[in-house]
Amino acid sequence: MKKTKVFISSVQGEFEQERQMLFNYLMQDALLGLFFEPFIFENLPASAQSVVKVYLNEVEKSDVYLGLFGEDYGFEDKDGISPTEHEFNLATKLNKTRLIFITNHSNESRHKKETALIRKAEQDVIRKKFASQNELKTSVYASLIRYLEEKEFIRTGPFDASVCRGAGFEDIYPEKVKKWVQIAKNKRGFPLPPQSPIEEIFEHLNLGNKQLTNAALLLFGKEPQKFFISSEIKCAQFYGIEIVKPIPAYHVYKGDVFQLVDQAVDFVLSRIDVSTGTRDKSVQVDIDYEIPRAVVAEAIVNAVAHRDYTSTGSVQVMLFKNRLEIWNPGKLPSNLTLSKLRKSHGSFPANPLLAEPMYLSGYIERLGTGTRDMIRLCKEKKLKEPDFKQEDVFKTIIWRKNHVVEETHGRSTGELSGEATGELSGEVKRVIIVLNGEQKRSDIQKSLQLKHDDYFRLNYIIPAIESHIIELKYPDIPNHPKQKYRLTKKGLDLKKQFKNNQK
Repeated sequence: MKKTKVFISSVQGEFEQERQMLFNYLMQDALLGLFFEPFIFENLPASAQSVVKVYLNEVEKSDVYLGLFGEDYGFEDKDGISPTEHEFNLATKLNKTRLIFITNHSNESRHKKETALIRKAEQDVIRKKFASQNELKTSVYASLIRYLEEKEFIRTGPFDASVCRGAGFEDIYPEKVKKWVQIAKNKRGFPLPPQSPIEEIFEHLNLGNKQLTNAALLLFGKEPQKFFISSEIKCAQFYGIEIVKPIPAYHVYKGDVFQLVDQAVDFVLSRIDVSTGTRDKSVQVDIDYEIPRAVVAEAIVNAVAHRDYTSTGSVQVMLFKNRLEIWNPGKLPSNLTLSKLRKSHGSFPANPLLAEPMYLSGYIERLGTGTRDMIRLCKEKKLKEPDFKQEDVFKTIIWRKNHVVEETHGRSTGELSGEATGELSGEVKRVIIVLNGEQKRSDIQKSLQLKHDDYFRLNYIIPAIESHIIELKYPDIPNHPKQKYRLTKKGLDLKKQFKNNQK
């Protein structure tokens, strides 16, 4: 099959890293690499011909012109025209497919002729803005997938970029989108304000504006499982080291991808051991989970973001006495191996349109570094390195520590099990330990590093109230704007007992 040639154009001296990144991406991506052959002038052999003529010749031979426009206009010939504009003009004259990607710089910071070139391009082609290499890569991915669909090289696009038939904006939570924009703006400098029209936000994220992509529903849908039944997460806890009954805890979580991650992470944190320190440095008690929260979250986020959503299987999170296993119905990209996961490697998300918003809102810290971060954090915690296995599903195995009380600075730290002990559950015991004086629900939740509000309320706050361990400051007005929680006499007595047991 003859590949589609893509001419990647920009001013020389500008976007060198971006051009090389796109070249490598198009060459290495399992899908795009089958259809596209990129060209960048860095890879052109030495020649006695005019540089401009050589580049224009490459434009003629190419099927797609991919232009990166920034601040600089570049070298001008005797007519005052840069090579980049000559290339764009020729691509326009020859009716080439033109994909234009523009930096988020203001017009004031651009060369006047560069601004004029951008305006000329805007007249007859759709252009995208980008603020980072990850945004650029995601936008290029979406644009090239649409090109393949339009040319009928593929009849069904990748899952995340495919149109979700039967779905409309009535299936999207507007407030959820606005909340995400504010978080993404604070975390990664997302350029659009929260009050922007949802259509504009989705267009920027390549999630569709008239027809919604599958990624849009998974990210911001009211009921994603209405469209994707298997997009749930199944969480289970086992007493021993094998999958055998009885099962002390089993839950199936539904919702958007952010809710799925939060609920699954909170499920694990509620059932692993936690060490509690003192309040020597602040009024907040130090909480130290046996497996760092960042490791648990990274493994679950990876499973949700990179799974095969066309599979009827679901992500499974299983907690055993000696390990945590996360099963992902998917496979590693062809250019990644299990050994490469332990080394520095590029990011090749199976669902880029899903992964990018998760990165922008902080659920993914840095694209391509997750597995190495997990290994580093486990080493720092003196845990055995995680294992990764590719079978019929992709498995991440995180090893737990020995279940013993450790000595720290001459005194033992309090070990709280996530399992129910006696009349009080591990969750209620943790509320007793961290609650100091009168505190808001959000402050107690933050101390325990839990993110899903409903999960925390149902599994921590309500049982603690029903056990008469905590009480409301304003019991007759549950939704009081200044509502706080405090320990009852029973709770204070138990807290004192826990402290004495630590001595």
